[in-house]
Amino acid sequence: MPEISRRGFLKGAVALGTLPLVANATQKEATTESLKFIHITDSHMDLSDSDSVDALKLAVAYINKNHPDLDFVLFGGDNFNNNIAGDKDAIVYKKICDNLKMPYYTVRGNKESSPKGDDEINLAAFQKMFVEDRGLTISGKDWLLEKKGYNILGLDSCNEHQNNGRYTEETLAFAEKTLKNGKPTLILNHHPYTNYWGGSEEKDIHKYVLNNTKEIQKRLFGYKNLLLTLSGHKHIDSVTKIDNVTVIVTRGFIRPQDLDMYPMRYVELSGNTANQKLIYTA
Repeated sequence: MPEISRRGFLKGAVALGTLPLVANATQKEATTESLKFIHITDSHMDLSDSDSVDALKLAVAYINKNHPDLDFVLFGGDNFNNNIAGDKDAIVYKKICDNLKMPYYTVRGNKESSPKGDDEINLAAFQKMFVEDRGLTISGKDWLLEKKGYNILGLDSCNEHQNNGRYTEETLAFAEKTLKNGKPTLILNHHPYTNYWGGSEEKDIHKYVLNNTKEIQKRLFGYKNLLLTLSGHKHIDSVTKIDNVTVIVTRGFIRPQDLDMYPMRYVELSGNTANQKLIYTA
């Protein structure tokens, strides 16, 4: 079999990752302004692993150089491993991300919600550092960003001190209330909605799939203005459909294809049409 160069491999990976979606024509039309962003999930920055710190710095430098026109960057949880007493790792993570030339918005993953000890960052500290004072509408654990005619919902799917996840009644009610305004809507959260990797172990499925996904799908996915969802947690890339909703799980940033090739997902929305592709830092 002929050897594939890194450049050739990268082009193939990007091409395979591109899939347009078109929202139902009956929903409310969005503004004609385009919305551009990058989704990064599961970076697992760890102060005991200098490579993970350098990788995050690389991502920030790459985005600033190659995508300076982004509206924002979305971080999908397990952003840092939260295994250092106090908030030292959270401070380093924030300092690196603050170098982005565009705003960034963050939800928690199980690493942020299930610290190994009692002294690491908790929900209140996370919200103070990454949610408050960012122009967001905050409701309990969740937030809403309204930008260019779109709703971007940041929903916290975490159970405290557990790896598995679910949406609380408060989260579901907040999402429903937001969807009722008719604007095209994106949902950012950590835990995926389906067993998309085809796992057979119940313990594994319980850990990775939202535990009340059937209720979530029944209550949220019937809204015609829900365009797409963005999740992580399993580290395996996937783009599928639930009803008319494009359901994206972005490959874990911690899983590079090769040296310096850390994965992220680029998304561009225009009206009710979106294009997305998996990109890499090199």
